[in-house]
Amino acid sequence: MNHMDRLRRLCAQQIRTAFERLDRLRRRQGELLESSGLGPLEAPYRIIHAEPGLRVRRYLDDAAPDSPMLLIVPAPIKRPYIWDLAPAISVVRRCLENGMRVCMAEWMPSGDAEGGADEGAGLADYGSRLLEACFDAIERDSGDTGAVLAAHSLGGVFAAIFSCSHPRRVRALVLLESPLHFGTDAGDFAPLVAAAPDTQPIGRALASVPGSLLSLAAGAAAPRAFQWERGIDWSLSIMHPATLDTCARVERWTYDESPLPGTLFADVVELLYRQDRLMAGTLYMDGRCLGPKNLRAPLLNVVDPRSTVIPPASILPFHEAAASEVKRILRYDGDIGVGLQHVGVLVGSRAHAQLWPAIFDWLAAIGIKPANRRATPAAVRAPSAAA
Repeated sequence: MNHMDRLRRLCAQQIRTAFERLDRLRRRQGELLESSGLGPLEAPYRIIHAEPGLRVRRYLDDAAPDSPMLLIVPAPIKRPYIWDLAPAISVVRRCLENGMRVCMAEWMPSGDAEGGADEGAGLADYGSRLLEACFDAIERDSGDTGAVLAAHSLGGVFAAIFSCSHPRRVRALVLLESPLHFGTDAGDFAPLVAAAPDTQPIGRALASVPGSLLSLAAGAAAPRAFQWERGIDWSLSIMHPATLDTCARVERWTYDESPLPGTLFADVVELLYRQDRLMAGTLYMDGRCLGPKNLRAPLLNVVDPRSTVIPPASILPFHEAAASEVKRILRYDGDIGVGLQHVGVLVGSRAHAQLWPAIFDWLAAIGIKPANRRATPAAVRAPSAAA
């Protein structure tokens, strides 16, 4: 190792140490909010599989054994309870109420004492090996050889890659504001990525990328979405207890910083954002190149036409190019009282009243119906979202 390499490694270690301290501080702030009653109110579950970097949750249900199995794939940047934040705004509970059996891939962050991720794990691990372990665990636990995949944001990239490489295991793919086409169409992050140096040496030097560093980069790239809109949403919610409660719970979730493996960080930036290999069909994984022509499962994409973080231009070209014979686009126009609009599809009252019933209706229309489907409670039932 020459002098410059040693200097770069030393600088990277100092940066990592400083942001890891900030991660710990932010997590303590989140714990203070939780002690005030703003923590997640999660549905009961059991762990059916655990290995470094991953636990698989199986939520308790009374659905018939032949009801559809759903595997939720969260983004790995923060903890997954944003899918199950509180009973009235829980995607997990909506799916259970609609007679589905529900599992979740719970990504364990780098450095976690209880099975933390390998800092060398990359896109191939998250997009193939670890999700295959989820399906194997589901098969051992319930006998199901396939499942519906539902995913949000970066989790949707992993789910799409897995669907391309393991088509027989995916009954349908539901993607919620998940970027699939990058380059200049990558929204607010495109200029930041274009200006950044090669991240592979950075990823190796950092080993894991602290969550607060990722949050800082996101805030710099998209100040409107991650700063200004949050303040506006708080001001619009302040006179409404229910929406204010959701804002506060989302705020608590934002403090739960999770580091990413350095290799995964570099792969996402270089292979996806910079080289757009998934859209181009040149993402080499599992012994072959993957792209939209390999995706054959029924496909539903949810887009927010107002979003600059995950704009429609980063979703629609892949959707149109996918080989799926059955495809649908649903539009989500945001909510008041969600803090971050990017997670509104998971916690917004309008999302639960309109979007999720439309998703369940689409699944039923393609033959994925619970054996004993229960009605969604009147408080969250409303006409389907517009296509």
